[in-house]
Amino acid sequence: MNSYKRSTTVDAIRGLSLLGILMANMLIFQYGMFGKDELHYFQPSILDRVSHDMLRVFVEASFMPIFTFLFGYSMVKMRESLTAKGLKYGRSFTRRSILLILLGFLHSTFIWEGDILLFYGIVGFFLLLFVKRKPKTLIIWGTLLLALVSAFGYGMLEPSAAEGEKMEKLVKQSIEVYSSGSYSEIFQFRLNGDIPYDLPDWLLLLVVIIIPLMNAPMFLFGMAAAKRGRFLHPSMEIKLYLRWSLLIPVGLGLKTAGVMLGNSNSWSGILMMLGGPLLALGYLHLFASIYAFSSRQSLLIRAFEAVGRMSLTNYLSQSVICVLIFYGFGLGLFGKLGVLQGALLAILIYAILAAISLLWLKRFRSGPIERLLRIGTYWSWSGRAKPKPLAPVAADPVAELRTEGPPAS
Repeated sequence: MNSYKRSTTVDAIRGLSLLGILMANMLIFQYGMFGKDELHYFQPSILDRVSHDMLRVFVEASFMPIFTFLFGYSMVKMRESLTAKGLKYGRSFTRRSILLILLGFLHSTFIWEGDILLFYGIVGFFLLLFVKRKPKTLIIWGTLLLALVSAFGYGMLEPSAAEGEKMEKLVKQSIEVYSSGSYSEIFQFRLNGDIPYDLPDWLLLLVVIIIPLMNAPMFLFGMAAAKRGRFLHPSMEIKLYLRWSLLIPVGLGLKTAGVMLGNSNSWSGILMMLGGPLLALGYLHLFASIYAFSSRQSLLIRAFEAVGRMSLTNYLSQSVICVLIFYGFGLGLFGKLGVLQGALLAILIYAILAAISLLWLKRFRSGPIERLLRIGTYWSWSGRAKPKPLAPVAADPVAELRTEGPPAS
């Protein structure tokens, strides 16, 4: 068994996660980073409210953790591959993280503020502390951090009157700017926008420190799965996948309770923050079991694999397409489409990108952004890590004498 081979199961799961991520991000594209949870400013219909709650339960905060899980998984597989070739892992991963930070900065600054690549690049350095740890250690740390992070959700307070006024002003400004503003106006609005919360500097610093911990559990669980060789032979692991799929009703139950209790309830935050990752673990294992039973010739399965292999290219393409649809310098549909219609649009966009990905991979080995990332990571125009040449074996003069015999007299 080649433990360093690419897992098509992981590619397919990554492709599926991008569909859920797009559906969740569609709320931000449609209503803004803060407006997505303040729908009352957009005169929502009953269908909008119901659709919004459904997305919060089934999609939001449960597909991005799958992507996070697979990022941790890929870290370990990348290290195994480089180590097998006699190369140093830290050097390549550092270059990769720096490139992700640069790419994320450009994406968040010039295209869309909901970027995740910048964060992944930064948190990658934190994860280097765990990359050599045993699977059991990773699972223990991941479980402890998940419990700790969920506990932070207890007692989330309602915004003060002053914060409420700031939020109302910000959301109303965003409606005007995003729906009819030029690229320059939207860029300046995002650059100079104020946070609608009155938080002291020390609390803002604490939030910055806590954010990596909030996502760390899924990174660590993914690393543990890679170390145990999961998802390489799905047909042999179906029973395992089905057992982990039982987390789906648990996650759905927790998130449903959190949505029904409302943001003002002290327990709502815990239920949502715990339910999201548990549902993500259930989703990815259920899909892995479906993948194991499916034919590799299935067009749907191949589409998920293609999107997963070109995940960076597709993720950035989603942003470009959506800002052109919703922002003023494009079609200007910001806040006008409806929640359900936005979710259906996300599926349509995903299907188009999946078809393009299938066609692209018929001619090329990887997506264009993936190719550039590999070139920078491995510092090679081929985009492949070059095995370290073996050192020549020094000649043994004693052995040579024995072979040649004594000198002639």
